[in-house]
Amino acid sequence: MADLITVEDPDDPRLADYTGLTDVELRRKREPAEGLFIAEGEKVIRRAKEAGYEMRSMLLSAKWIDVMRDVIDELPAPVYAVSPELAERVTGYHVHRGALASMQRKPLPTAGELLRSARRVVIMESVNDHTNIGAIFRSAAALGMDAVLLSPDCADPLYRRSVKVSMGAVFSVPYARLETWPRDLDSVREAGFTLLALTPDEKARTLDEAAPHQMDRVALMLGAEGDGLSTQALVAADEWVRIPMSHGVDSLNVGAAAAVAFYAVATGRPES
Repeated sequence: MADLITVEDPDDPRLADYTGLTDVELRRKREPAEGLFIAEGEKVIRRAKEAGYEMRSMLLSAKWIDVMRDVIDELPAPVYAVSPELAERVTGYHVHRGALASMQRKPLPTAGELLRSARRVVIMESVNDHTNIGAIFRSAAALGMDAVLLSPDCADPLYRRSVKVSMGAVFSVPYARLETWPRDLDSVREAGFTLLALTPDEKARTLDEAAPHQMDRVALMLGAEGDGLSTQALVAADEWVRIPMSHGVDSLNVGAAAAVAFYAVATGRPES
């Protein structure tokens, strides 16, 4: 059973995992280096725990102690009970859901390990917006994608905002980082995948015309909001595909576009 510890000093060193959560640059550097990430809200904390992530500690306001009692009773990690005011002073923002947990990261698999068993893969290039990362992972989990591969400069899927937006779906879809971009795309192709670059370019075939759901193994490439895929990534692709647009709309937010494309890629997929 976890120790329930009341803390009244915002400078208490035991709360160090939770300090400065709104400082994006600090947390982006600190969390991977220290092997931790922050889960926010009851559902996300439970999903992280169910996914096998080890909990370092929890930070709860009083009203959440009873809600999380079953989790507390199973934990060896400390649980810090604080007032909402103190939580805000420590984290830098009003913690609306009143429950935070510091979780231990797991070692990432290699891209090769994921490609051996996957059939439908997402590849993201330079997607640095944490909201978009979370939305893409949520759609990938919901629509049957098997794995996500990230270019070296993509944002961290386990950053608090990404985890929160995905509602914990980042724990459901395995992911890995490609070490050399775009050269490592060759290894994806060598594993039997057709590389489809999603782009609004008129030279691209529509998803209906390309019929990716009939392909054996598909890797769908997505670029960052605004810029899209780089020229190098587009050149490396086997085929360009697009979502047909109406009413003069030229493109969708990458999170929305991903959801549409995932449905087209995964629908009617052959059984393993």
